[in-house]
Amino acid sequence: MFKKTQILLSAVALLLTGFTAQAQRRLPAEHSQQHNLLIANQSPSVNPFKIENNSILFNDVKNREEASMESETFAEFWDSQSVNPYGNLVTIPERHDIDVSEYVAPVPGYVTSNYGYRSRFRRMHYGIDLKLQVGDTVRAAFSGKVRLTKYEGRGYGYYVVVRHPNGLETVYGHLSRFLVKPNQVVKAGEPIALGGNTGRSTGPHLHFEARYLGVPINPANIFDFENGVPHKDVYSFEKRNNPKTQTVARKSTKKRTASAKTRKSKRK
Repeated sequence: MFKKTQILLSAVALLLTGFTAQAQRRLPAEHSQQHNLLIANQSPSVNPFKIENNSILFNDVKNREEASMESETFAEFWDSQSVNPYGNLVTIPERHDIDVSEYVAPVPGYVTSNYGYRSRFRRMHYGIDLKLQVGDTVRAAFSGKVRLTKYEGRGYGYYVVVRHPNGLETVYGHLSRFLVKPNQVVKAGEPIALGGNTGRSTGPHLHFEARYLGVPINPANIFDFENGVPHKDVYSFEKRNNPKTQTVARKSTKKRTASAKTRKSKRK
């Protein structure tokens, strides 16, 4: 009898303990309201991952881009109608680092003709020819501003010259149609023309030049055309490796040779 009573009392105590624990776990309704109010007060009034006014941000970026296109780089010799607007009017530095990390291949085609002297035509080829079909899209190699859109029947055909904030100017020749106009700001990779076969051309291709202060640079020294990327993010221009003209020396040599022959014949 004593054992039964003890067992009964133990069961009652256990039951009362469960009720007490459950009662302790319950929170008053006011607590839940206070908790939600506290969280609300701690929450930021602006979602940091949400842009409330996109136009303000985009306009700011646009204004900064336009401001960069109004720098001194785009003021000097801008109105010149020549591919080389600088001529002999500027001093070429011995060395200058040029940021080319933004480069976008103007066309995906392979190289069909390299930079250098062409003995067949007895003249310098100041650019690289890239394969394309008439009507293919030609894109800006860097962001910049269009300086020229012209036609030259015995040379470039329809061509575009774009000046870039990094100091380079790029030339795109033998085009069939312009998609931009002078003073227009373009971004790297933006379509600027359609490929063609105009001017002094033996077949559809893009004649592509890179010039620094008017000095032609072998584009293959800057860009890896096979993979469509620059060799390095920064190209180190060196004056000694990029003579301003390579035809002058040849022409002057011919003149000296002709003069020598004339003098020799007079002596006879």
